[in-house]
Amino acid sequence: MKPDADGSTVHRRFFHGLLLVVTLALAWVLWPYFSAVFWGVMLALLFHPVQRRLVSAFGQRPNLAAFVTLMIVLVLVIVPVILIAMRLVSDIGNVYDQIRSGQIDLAASYGQAVQLMPSWAQPVIEHFGLHDVAALQQRITDGATQISRFVGTQALWIGQNTFQFIVSLGVMLYLVFFLLRDGPAISRLIQRALPLDEAHKAHLLAKFTTVARATIKGNVAVAAVQGVLGGAIFAVLGIQSALLWGVVMAVLSLLPAVGASIVWAPAAVYFVVSDHLWKGVILIVFGVFVIGLVDNILRPILVGKDTRMPDWVVLISTLGGMSVLGINGFVIGPLVAALFMASWSLFAQEEDDNSRS
Repeated sequence: MKPDADGSTVHRRFFHGLLLVVTLALAWVLWPYFSAVFWGVMLALLFHPVQRRLVSAFGQRPNLAAFVTLMIVLVLVIVPVILIAMRLVSDIGNVYDQIRSGQIDLAASYGQAVQLMPSWAQPVIEHFGLHDVAALQQRITDGATQISRFVGTQALWIGQNTFQFIVSLGVMLYLVFFLLRDGPAISRLIQRALPLDEAHKAHLLAKFTTVARATIKGNVAVAAVQGVLGGAIFAVLGIQSALLWGVVMAVLSLLPAVGASIVWAPAAVYFVVSDHLWKGVILIVFGVFVIGLVDNILRPILVGKDTRMPDWVVLISTLGGMSVLGINGFVIGPLVAALFMASWSLFAQEEDDNSRS
């Protein structure tokens, strides 16, 4: 009996090792398309409720429902993102050209704003070295140059790697279709394969799905609305490159405790101190009571209060995720943090149960 048991143990360990090797090999093969696969999974999770309703509406025809859902993803997500990205690159280039040619005189505008500030603010500005307009102009110009170089590099990369971009987009859409169609079966397979008890499986998978949907549906939707509103009010008030500033506000809105106010508040102050008082007042009122309240109104509706993590956890995990994984990190960071908290919560609960028994 003992040799058989030892042989069974060896076979089991070998099989587990084989599983690990082939899993790592698959990850290595798919790594060049990591972003395409990741966003394919995220979009499938986000639009799965739509797929489920369409399956019922189309008389249990999952292929047709998945195709229609994919078309909805194209119209609502893919096409707008591509169009905005193209316009954004153009706007950044125009702003840089205007700064370099002198059409936008940052030094003069800043100097005028400093002169119009109250007397108590002057020592504060001098203390932080912000009174030297020429040095500040050089810093801003250097920053604009670096941004323009980055945008130019990215645009050149897209131009030189158009085929790679199209292939990645095709992989993502192809994956979205099949994940929408076969998502429930794949979820059951993963749940059955996990070496955990049923309660832990259900809790962790539910947490994964909830946080993934909440991060995309809640954070991205709220950021998009705040960016649209911010860009719209900038356009109404005659601020140049309103689309660019709207995108900047949307990106900053992804970060708790930062938000779009870091863009519209300085613009409002500039209006107030530069003899455009009514524009400043309008921007402040709109920023506080429209842009600022979007988060408090929309986020509970789209996400639900029970799914939210503490803001400081979201902020740190988002910043850490983006520093490690780029744009993918703003979803992966909070997702890892949520699974970390859920796993330790389950561990603590088990320890409490064991101590009581």
